[in-house]
Amino acid sequence: MPRSTSRLDISACHRRLSARPFARPFSRSFSATLRRHEVLDASTLPDRILPKYKESSVSSLLSLQWPEPPRNILIVPKLHDPKVTQSALSFANHIRTEYPNLNLVFERRIAPTIHETLPFPIYTADPGQFPAKIDLVATLGGDGTILRAASLFSLHASVPPILSFSMGSLGFLGEWKFEEYKRAWREVYMSGSRIAVSDLQGPHTQAATNGSRTDGDEGYLHRNWEGVRGKSMGLTRSSKILLRHRLRVGVYDAAGVNINEQLMPTSTAEMPQPIPQMSLSLVDRTAQLGKQPAPPRLFHAVNELVIHRGSNPHLAIIDVYVNNHFLTEAVADGILISTPTGSTAYSLSAGGSIMHPLVKTLLITPICARSLSFRPLGLPLNTKVVLKLSEKNRGRELEVSIDGKRRAGVTIGMEIRVEGEMVGRATDGSWRGGVPCVIRSPGKGDGDRDGIAEDDDGWVGGLIGLLKFNYPFGEGQ
Repeated sequence: MPRSTSRLDISACHRRLSARPFARPFSRSFSATLRRHEVLDASTLPDRILPKYKESSVSSLLSLQWPEPPRNILIVPKLHDPKVTQSALSFANHIRTEYPNLNLVFERRIAPTIHETLPFPIYTADPGQFPAKIDLVATLGGDGTILRAASLFSLHASVPPILSFSMGSLGFLGEWKFEEYKRAWREVYMSGSRIAVSDLQGPHTQAATNGSRTDGDEGYLHRNWEGVRGKSMGLTRSSKILLRHRLRVGVYDAAGVNINEQLMPTSTAEMPQPIPQMSLSLVDRTAQLGKQPAPPRLFHAVNELVIHRGSNPHLAIIDVYVNNHFLTEAVADGILISTPTGSTAYSLSAGGSIMHPLVKTLLITPICARSLSFRPLGLPLNTKVVLKLSEKNRGRELEVSIDGKRRAGVTIGMEIRVEGEMVGRATDGSWRGGVPCVIRSPGKGDGDRDGIAEDDDGWVGGLIGLLKFNYPFGEGQ
């Protein structure tokens, strides 16, 4: 039978337990890892900061002037490219670490994969939320990525400044090399942070400086930028802006009703991306009272509108009207109406002329026209062009595409109305219209620039270096 437990046995057992290292009951060690951050809703962000653009007497470009530092930054990287994605992460980490109070926003299809690699929260929302929230857009990719970013604001007259890094196959529109991203970001972020001494006349302006002069530079640092001292560029180094013209496009059925809401997004557009519902404006409320019809929602195109025969084996037959006057019956594979920016895209491949982006014009370019005398045509920007499907098409459907981001099929009786978007000052003094693109400023080591104006630096370089304009050929070249 088992022996009874004596007091001596219990004491010995206690000594053996006491000799072991003490361990707390139910304790467990964990590895120290960063908490996975949530993807937050961008609709909770503060409203967009509207920048001002200052004219110059020596340049056709505008100077970017922020009234306060930008906060909500939309980053648009090229899709399906691991190298670009990694660069986007480096860019995001840098600006979030070095510059205070930034909120980084990504498209919905990108945010789930990006946020797991970043040590801070990011934001996302449907594209309809971006126009009211985004202060600045940064693109990493080629020209298609810039068009994708601009298409997110295609229903609005005001587009945030776009800072583009060329990481695509061509990159004619991309201004900056990614290796320059620290300088590029500093310039665009700090633009407008200085106040000239000559401007310190009123007490309100004097109060903005908080009474402190920064080291070495002329002028005073605005108090809104006090957290980033040492990064200001001085009074003469604000970012330069090129406002690229756009087209205003409406598709109408046989009854004259605007059917833009039926245009479908392509595979490169944000999916799904229906036309967002707008809050009722005064015009809309008046229309509901039966006093005036609501204005149609028009798309804006940075490059071009194209109507083409698609997979049909026969040529398209399109009647072209200019300012309500019949111009011609086009018999061709299709018709392009492009902006000066789009003149180096599809229009150039179809034989169209190259136009400087500051020229206020729109181009009509036939695609493989039957007649050799049908040549490209340049018209004033405010020209109203209407494309109607001729009854000679025998009921065949043609395809319409807007910047490659929206498409629709059109049949006999339908028409496409196009006009250039006017760019200029609004009644409140701000600039309206166009796509403001941050132009690369000359830096150290850029070489001899004699004879090349600041306005033309990137454009001329793109013609020569990328498009190989009038490139010689033959032996010895």
